[in-house]
Amino acid sequence: MPPRHGKSRTIGNFVEWVLGNDQTQKIMTVHITKFFQPTFQRVLRNTIQEVKADKDKIIYSDIFPGVKIKWGDGAMNMWSLENGYNNYLATSPTGTATGFGATLMIIDDLIKSSLEANNADTLEKHWSWFTDTMLSRLEEGGKIIIVMTRWHSLDLAGRIIDEYGDKVKVVQYKAVQDDGSMLCPEILSRKSYETKRKAMGVEIAEANYQQNPIDIKGRLYGRFKTYTELPKDSSGHLLCSAVKNYTDTADTGDDFLCSINYVEYNKEAYVINVIYTKDGMEITEPAVAKMLYDDKVNVADIESNNGGRGFARNVGSILQSKYHSNRTVIHPFFQSKNKQSRILSNSTWVMEHIYFPQNWADRFPDYYTAMSRYQKEGKNAHDDAPDATTGIAEKVGCGEAFSFD
Repeated sequence: MPPRHGKSRTIGNFVEWVLGNDQTQKIMTVHITKFFQPTFQRVLRNTIQEVKADKDKIIYSDIFPGVKIKWGDGAMNMWSLENGYNNYLATSPTGTATGFGATLMIIDDLIKSSLEANNADTLEKHWSWFTDTMLSRLEEGGKIIIVMTRWHSLDLAGRIIDEYGDKVKVVQYKAVQDDGSMLCPEILSRKSYETKRKAMGVEIAEANYQQNPIDIKGRLYGRFKTYTELPKDSSGHLLCSAVKNYTDTADTGDDFLCSINYVEYNKEAYVINVIYTKDGMEITEPAVAKMLYDDKVNVADIESNNGGRGFARNVGSILQSKYHSNRTVIHPFFQSKNKQSRILSNSTWVMEHIYFPQNWADRFPDYYTAMSRYQKEGKNAHDDAPDATTGIAEKVGCGEAFSFD
């Protein structure tokens, strides 16, 4: 839902309605801002406690008579109803929920800016907080409601949609409807929207008002070319100048190894196989050797930075000792160029001249995700997939002399 369109007020009214209908409910609301949390709590508590002073004014007790906050429960952020126990708790991602179980959990706007949305560490912390802390607070049969602006495809809502699929009900309100009308012109007119859009920029406006995650607009790779069959001649024979491999070994324990087999033909590359994993070398060395052998790779370029030379040597040994094969020439080399500059400057070539299997999202899901969600700006959690793919562009296109952007 767009800003200023009543998200927080709707949450408050909903909590009041739930507790009015069922005093056994235990509700937890989670707010990111220190300013808004006490304001929300105060309005909620005051609404339930309001004493009728004007006979013509309808108050909460007129609709839900007998629903009262238990005498002595003075805390603004945690209280019980007279006929209930631990009915309400307000907290934050840095606050505590120890000892409180919830039948209904409402999480309100965890991301407040594009800076947070483009920070991979922040997004990962939100997910860890949700899975490690919040899920353990939900009682059997409980429900979770997340109310937020969709800043990023990997924000909390996006991760939950990816993880739980059809179990999640998505309700989306856009400021500008599909028919061109405004969601609520009294709050935001078309003229005001266009003014704000021009001032804040298309990407921010799309996230704020249209619920289109900012990273979709900010992704480095806007498209990928795919193939259903490798290039063949009129007789059905495979056309290729060589079958090659590019491997970027993991620099640290948190990095991914990315090893890509590809067919080179007419100065273009057709990806045929990928290993993209955080597994240790005891697993990746034999796995890469097997992939090289199975795909009859002619040349394997393996980055020798940070242990890569030892990796290359061990893969070569496995090919000879286990598969009795010297088909693949192992070529370890030192990559001295700046990784980010290489990725950015070769991105157009990657989109224009590297072809992926039509079903690559299913065959190589982690690699596909890493490629399709890589951002032009901001902090990416990992760059191993674009780095190795860029290596193919450098090798196939013109060696290592210059980029193709």
